[in-house]
Amino acid sequence: MYDPMRIGFHVSISGSIDRSVDRAKELGCTTFQIFTRSPRSWASREIKQSEAEIFRAKLSSSGIEPVYAHMPYLINLAGTDATTYRRSISSLREELRRCRLLQIPYIVTHLGSHLGSGQRRGRRRVVKALRTVLKDSDETMILLENSSGSGNQVGSHLEEIRGIFDDVNSQGIGFCFDTCHAFAAGYELRTSDGIGETFDEIERSIGFDRIKLVHLNDSSGSLGSGVDRHEHIGLGSIGEVGFRLMLHSKFASKPMVMETPVDGRRSDEENMRKALELAI
Repeated sequence: MYDPMRIGFHVSISGSIDRSVDRAKELGCTTFQIFTRSPRSWASREIKQSEAEIFRAKLSSSGIEPVYAHMPYLINLAGTDATTYRRSISSLREELRRCRLLQIPYIVTHLGSHLGSGQRRGRRRVVKALRTVLKDSDETMILLENSSGSGNQVGSHLEEIRGIFDDVNSQGIGFCFDTCHAFAAGYELRTSDGIGETFDEIERSIGFDRIKLVHLNDSSGSLGSGVDRHEHIGLGSIGEVGFRLMLHSKFASKPMVMETPVDGRRSDEENMRKALELAI
């Protein structure tokens, strides 16, 4: 196990945003991720200064770091619909403002779908959107998350993301590596050789140092299936062997956040125990 290993969950802000810190502590998190607002709505309630102060105070005393925010699901930085594209840029800009208020150093975003217009055009729109919002932000880093390769998604292959990094040419963006998405997109994570080849491609394309977060998720879909469906740690197609290998690899030197299902088969506490068991 890497020492100290930083691992946690995406946790709820239900009730008030500072409750996320309490929940993270109860789960034994050493890092965690939140939505700062509803992930399924364009509208957002303003965070009061008093709420932000309580969140920052709790976070500071918790010793948990870093904390991450995740963009809502509705945005599409690669799409052709002008209204959605404009709203997506506005939403990302607003989320950066909220992160500054909460002193959250990273915001994770999906890149979206090109909606049939082609990968090149989709990436061009992502680059334009990122350049636009980065003009106004120098405090919170935007982390681009790899996609699963389903449909017309942009960013399922590391070389595609490398092209976006090169074209944006900013220190304001980093990378979030999602294990479920990578596996679904065809990256082998069940064997030492497969993980080694994935590391090599990460280093060749974007550079391992640009990974600021690993989303540690098993996959319900098979290798290369394009299925974006998260599974409990070790219960999916990657399996316990794959996670043991990953948790004894360079991945474990990065903060890791689990986005495991909410169902009756296994609790967050049990997923945490399983991850820590496999890391020993």
